[in-house]
Amino acid sequence: MRKRERTVIVILILLTLFLSGASLCIGSFPLANEDIRRVLTGRLAADSLAYRVFWNLRFARTCMALAAGMALGLSGAVYQTVFRNPLASPDLTGVASGASFGAAAAIVLGAGSTLEIMNGAFFMGVLTLVFVLALVKMSGEGHAGSYILAGIIVSALAEAGLMILKTLADPERELAAVEFWTMGSLAGITWSKLFPNLWFILVPLVLLLAMARQVYMLSADEEQARTMGLNPKKWRLLLLGLTTLMIASMVSLTGVIAFVGLTAPHIAYFLLRKRGRGFLLTGALCGGSVTVIADILARSIGTAELPLSVMTVVLAVPVLAVLLCRRAPRRGGDWQ
Repeated sequence: MRKRERTVIVILILLTLFLSGASLCIGSFPLANEDIRRVLTGRLAADSLAYRVFWNLRFARTCMALAAGMALGLSGAVYQTVFRNPLASPDLTGVASGASFGAAAAIVLGAGSTLEIMNGAFFMGVLTLVFVLALVKMSGEGHAGSYILAGIIVSALAEAGLMILKTLADPERELAAVEFWTMGSLAGITWSKLFPNLWFILVPLVLLLAMARQVYMLSADEEQARTMGLNPKKWRLLLLGLTTLMIASMVSLTGVIAFVGLTAPHIAYFLLRKRGRGFLLTGALCGGSVTVIADILARSIGTAELPLSVMTVVLAVPVLAVLLCRRAPRRGGDWQ
């Protein structure tokens, strides 16, 4: 890892820790610095309101924001590298759209609990990947373009199904819940909801980071990848499976969080100027930082909490504007 990569990663880790600390101190329930210090030192009773708010709500919410942002940023970095497409994102395989459709279906069909909605989102998110792989197999092709086109097809079908469900939903009750889900939120996150789904986010995240070398090798064409000892088709399938499991688990908890998976890798590339082994970790850290910032703003601006995707879109606009106006250099096999 180059010196620039190490420096950027250290700075991002420190920034992420700082933002996480700020997130723990901000909320609708006032917690004085003394209360937080007493909670952290164990001098406050576990049944006190301040203790429960800090550990069960704010700490769980901050952990979820970090995990969701890192999952999105890492998935975007993997997709953009493997598919050699700067516009690739976790929506590429239709996972987010499929999970949204699953959650909406559970709501419209009368799901009585948050767990049932989460299960519907997770099931449809994973089923989406099955449909994508089935389409790729039917096409008889295994190259990157086949996965992209199949993802677009399945995503379009899921979006059409979602619109039908919105039409059928009760306008006074179900429609509002469906709309809120599709815009993302961390408002209802608690430790009881985080487990066991959090493990389905963290384990694939760690595995993908450990596979950084193989991901970067897949950015070459298929013949070069084979000469380096990789089976492109099998590795793409493995990477798609891990990212799908990670994103489906995330969406089942938070709803859809827009644009983080697209913009975080571009921020990482801007900082590193190269896609190397440190690119995936940098993308994950950028995604975590962006999501935590968006969550802080969502619950700080105005009297009512805003949907998370509103703030992630606002934060993405300047990144995409800079990307549009600047022409990235093409050198050393990098693309953008």
